[in-house]
Amino acid sequence: MSQIYLNSSMLRQLNHTVQAYFSDWIKMQQLTFNHTKLANSQAAMKTNSTTFLVTLLVAFVLYRWLFPACQRVRQKPAKFELPLPEAAQKNWKGKRLFPASLSNSESPNRIQCYCPATGQYLGSYPSMTEQDIDTLVSKATKAQLKWRETSFEERIRVLLSLQEYIIENQDSIARVACRDSGKTMLDASMGEILVTLEKLQWIIKNGQSALQPSKRSGPSNFFMKWYKGAEVRYEPLGVVGALVSWNYPFHNLLGPIIAAIFTGNAIVIKCSEQVVWSSEFFAALCRKCLEANGFDPDIIQLCYCSPPSATDDAANYYSSHPGLKHLTFIGSKPVAHHVLTAAAKSLTPVVVELGGKDALIALDSVKDINALSSIIMRGTFQSSGQNCIGIERVIVSAQNYDKLVSLLEQRVGQLRLGSDIDNLEDVDMGAMISDNRFEQLENMIKDAVAKGARLLHGGSRYTHPNYPQGHYFQPTLLVDVTPNMEIAQNEVFGPILTVMRASDTNDCIRLANSAPFGLGGSVFGNDYAECNYVANHLNTGNVAINDFATFYVCQLPFGGINGSGYGKFGGEEGLTGLCNAKSVCYDKLPFISTQIPKPLDYPIKSNASAWNFVKSLNTGAYTTSTWKRIKSVISLAKEA
Repeated sequence: MSQIYLNSSMLRQLNHTVQAYFSDWIKMQQLTFNHTKLANSQAAMKTNSTTFLVTLLVAFVLYRWLFPACQRVRQKPAKFELPLPEAAQKNWKGKRLFPASLSNSESPNRIQCYCPATGQYLGSYPSMTEQDIDTLVSKATKAQLKWRETSFEERIRVLLSLQEYIIENQDSIARVACRDSGKTMLDASMGEILVTLEKLQWIIKNGQSALQPSKRSGPSNFFMKWYKGAEVRYEPLGVVGALVSWNYPFHNLLGPIIAAIFTGNAIVIKCSEQVVWSSEFFAALCRKCLEANGFDPDIIQLCYCSPPSATDDAANYYSSHPGLKHLTFIGSKPVAHHVLTAAAKSLTPVVVELGGKDALIALDSVKDINALSSIIMRGTFQSSGQNCIGIERVIVSAQNYDKLVSLLEQRVGQLRLGSDIDNLEDVDMGAMISDNRFEQLENMIKDAVAKGARLLHGGSRYTHPNYPQGHYFQPTLLVDVTPNMEIAQNEVFGPILTVMRASDTNDCIRLANSAPFGLGGSVFGNDYAECNYVANHLNTGNVAINDFATFYVCQLPFGGINGSGYGKFGGEEGLTGLCNAKSVCYDKLPFISTQIPKPLDYPIKSNASAWNFVKSLNTGAYTTSTWKRIKSVISLAKEA
């Protein structure tokens, strides 16, 4: 495929040409202005001056906007296609499992995939063994040796190609994600596609600058600071790994892949056994994109296996594999303990994201309660509440409590359950990934009611008349919740909206910080100073002011504290975290370099002389007294 691109040399020449043009133009404008100043009246001079300044400003803005745009579009995306699996076709009729389960007694070493919304069978896959994992890591290691030498321009072209494919195939991608997760098409579009496109676009625009060598101030030593320079260079680690959760099968898989390949790494990514079918397709999509751009697809490897058992420990083998130089884990706290224990064997660093108990705080200064209720509904029930930064608690200051509860009571009761994967019906909320937590959710609700909470809607599992095999839980509204209730302290990860009453702003903060998690949170109010005060006092890793979860969309470093884990992925920190931050010092002046002074050269001729030399050197290098520095320099000259 022959195409013409702007290469780096052409871009530099264009830059110089544009700069020269504007420089000459400015000089000409200045001459014109001076001539006008002499020839015309004061009023005419003022008019020309304003015109000149406006023209100059417009020219500057256009230059600053157009030239970076030219740089970013120096690569055109490669086109590629990928056949859709049969089950990803619209109006696909697959057989339904009775009951729907990941395991099959007839094939205990295989993972059985099905649609949680309908119970339709999607396929089965062999649970990978330790030997399989060795093969994956070996392939990735070999491919990465060449990939690490690629330029940022080449990596950006891969991301542009992936971005273009996603934009042109949104329906198919959403349908694949929905088949394997049970969510609605709208939830897939917002929670899977939008955030993935944002990550791609952000890295395409900002990734290269984030990974440029970082200039540092160098030594503060008075004698060294004049000639020693220092910087940090970001180099690929090699092969990295990620264990990602099932709730966003497209975005959670592609996020680590995008970051890994842009930083020059290969990746062996382990998906949840719940979403193997879709993960196979999405991984194949990324590999096909690499192939279309002329690169080895082996830099992306997909791993899946059954949970650890007495006879199968492949999952822990993956986490402890010495070939993986970094791990990102997204999941639950119990599983995290296994991952960290295994990773400790090979001293592999791990970023841990464990979900949260995010609070949305509504202060007395909130004016538009109806608009706020819409945000609460979306933040709570999107993806059936299976969202690590979903709204787990709504904390309302006393003035707005009753009004907000009344609004939510009306709205929650109108939600419709079902599946819109084939556009057969209009629905608001889809299925949950599994029914294995339904009893736990019901018990937490019963505990809250027994301790004084009011159950206004839902509270139990739901048998859908059209999809009896599906995993549905009723949209639930639970109000008057207090911190002593189990549901206020544990992550729900389901479609349960809990509302807590606070007496004032400080009580809102107290309630928000009462749970043992610290991932995210949000605060709403018309008094920015008050909102900022709340944000500064929330014990979380992320906060949104007058918005919900946009810290994630903004590509800020993402991660929590306390029970929500540690470390960050996303944004600049997420990219540099996948690199070896190599510290480099160098001589800024080629004719000056470090020499061993004669009093310190081996063999030491005089310990007394050497001691006096070093003492004067330390004093002169770090004293804040000019007179002491002068005396130290004189002493050094004598000892030398």
